[in-house]
Amino acid sequence: MRLRNYALVTGGYWVFTLTDGALRMLVLLHFNELGYSAVAIAFLFLAYEFMGILTNLIGGWAGSRTGLNRTLVAGLLIQIAALSALTLLSDAWATWFAVTFVMTLQALSGIAKDLTKMSSKSAVKTVAGDGSLFRLVAILTGSKNALKGVGFFLGAALLSSLGFDGALWSMVAALAIAVVALVIFLNEDIGKSSRKATLRSALSPSRSINRLSIARVFLFGSRDIWFVVALPVFLADQLGWAHAGVGGFLAVWVIGYGVVQSFAPRVILATGQAGREVAATRWWAMALLLVTIVIAVGVGIDAVATPTVVIGLIVFGVVFAMNSSLHSFLILAYADDDGVSMDVGFYYSANAVGRLVGTLLSGVLYLVGGITIAMWGAAAFTALTWVLAGRLDAVTTSDQTSAVPPSIEST
Repeated sequence: MRLRNYALVTGGYWVFTLTDGALRMLVLLHFNELGYSAVAIAFLFLAYEFMGILTNLIGGWAGSRTGLNRTLVAGLLIQIAALSALTLLSDAWATWFAVTFVMTLQALSGIAKDLTKMSSKSAVKTVAGDGSLFRLVAILTGSKNALKGVGFFLGAALLSSLGFDGALWSMVAALAIAVVALVIFLNEDIGKSSRKATLRSALSPSRSINRLSIARVFLFGSRDIWFVVALPVFLADQLGWAHAGVGGFLAVWVIGYGVVQSFAPRVILATGQAGREVAATRWWAMALLLVTIVIAVGVGIDAVATPTVVIGLIVFGVVFAMNSSLHSFLILAYADDDGVSMDVGFYYSANAVGRLVGTLLSGVLYLVGGITIAMWGAAAFTALTWVLAGRLDAVTTSDQTSAVPPSIEST
């Protein structure tokens, strides 16, 4: 039963992730064809990130009261509504109205994304066997990020072959199939709390979770400061890369980042850090800080700017993936078994804050001083991540026992 539920939850999350990545690429390419700048396009996604803050808090509370299977299905249904409504977009509309319309639907998609993510990752806590938590969450998180990169390619391919509306309807069909499968087969109240939690209890009282959540704000802010606006604009305007090259590089980076996350437990085992995940989190945070400083120095030197960006950010992706994977394990290890969705929801609300702040700073810092200032901003955020990692509490549950545990049982 555990194996079936894990497969259903993961499958539903995979379908959503593909459509989420494809949707972002569809919007990027469509508005690029309409003549919008990269900075202007990036601001279309601010509502998407902002809604994640609220959705994770409220969604975690809702999941604890109704069951994670219901919030997972709700997320998929909201995405279906957002994609269906986007087919109404017309090139004849006034610019301000078109932008407002798309931002509104992006906000709706942001709600869908965070409901789905919170539900899926919380459900892992309920289906994982003893000692299997790190491996299972690494597989789910890593595969999600890899598939989001695949979604970038998928969005471009669907746009070329089916057109804007055809691409959207094909994704609606895939999501509908996933919803039907989950409604029929995932019929248990996964993650439903035995106590009726109040909405106020969505704010975590746990010191461990609060500290980890603050560290998560700066970790993801450090990535999005350079990734969302600064990097694509730099590649296109300063290095003269074509749009296909920029999109391809970002897609490959996301896929590679996801693959590294999936293998994080094996890396932890190979480096002798199994069972000491908190100490490993501190070590990898320091490594990320050093890598970011080297990149910030390198991009400021014209002669080595290009190799620094390409090679440096690949290394950044590897080290960042290790940090992210360890954080994803720790939140589930710290979470209360009877209120896992609320703890995870609070944590991913902090994650959304980091993405929102990073997105804003990415545009602002690039306008102020280009990619160099953006990378120094990222370095400042990684420094704060490292400091906060040094204050994390030890994991006291049995989930800390192994980085590469045996397979979960099917009963």
